[in-house]
Amino acid sequence: MKEDEKRSLPASEITRREFVETAVLVGGAAVTIPIAAAAQTAPYGVPTALIINGQRHQLNLDPRVTLLDLLREDLHLTGTKKGCDHGQCGACTVLSNGRRINSCLSLAVAHDGETITTIEGLSTGGALHPLQAAFLDHDGFQCGFCTPGQICSAKAMLEEVRAGAPSAVTPRVAKPGAIELTDDEIRERLSGNICRCGAYPNIVAAVRAVYRGGA
Repeated sequence: MKEDEKRSLPASEITRREFVETAVLVGGAAVTIPIAAAAQTAPYGVPTALIINGQRHQLNLDPRVTLLDLLREDLHLTGTKKGCDHGQCGACTVLSNGRRINSCLSLAVAHDGETITTIEGLSTGGALHPLQAAFLDHDGFQCGFCTPGQICSAKAMLEEVRAGAPSAVTPRVAKPGAIELTDDEIRERLSGNICRCGAYPNIVAAVRAVYRGGA
C-alpha cells in the first residue's frame, strides 16, 4: 500500500502493522538507551563527585541516570531496592547528607559533592547499626525487600525527632521543645515506607527500642 493511500484510509480500515509502519515513517524509529549501564562512561557525561558510604567516587555521569540506578547498576550497592520506581513505596530510601530521600526520583548529578549513605554504610567495622540489630531482635521484617529503606528512613527520622521537627500528629506544635516519640509519631513519620508483608507492629517496636536506648 502506498503512503498516500494509507493516510487516506479511515482509521477503522488501517491495520495495526500499517499504523506502526506509518508512525515510524512520520515520527522516526524509537530507540531504547540503557542509561544505567553506561552511567559512568557517557561521552557527554557530567563530572560528579560523590562520597558514598565513606568512599569518594569521581564519576562522569549520564545526566539522566537516577541515584538509585547508579547505586545498584554501576556501584553494585544492591541493598537499596527498586520497588515502585515512582517514589511511593520508600524501598529505595537512602540518606543524602543525613536527609532521607527517594533515590529513584533523584538524579545522581544533582547530588554532586554530597555524602550518600546506603544500608551497606550503616554498619561499622562489621558491627550492625542499632537499628539493624533492633529489626532482627523484633522481627521487623518478613520478606525483607522494604527493610533497607525502612531502616534508612528510621535513622533519619530519629535525627529529625531529636532536632525537634514536628509531624502531623505532634501536639502543641506552636510550643517548641522535646518531642515524645509515641507509636503514633513513629507510624506517621514512617508512613512513606510501605511494608507489603504487614510487619508494621514489629517495625514500630524496633524503632521504639532504639529511641529509648538512645542510639
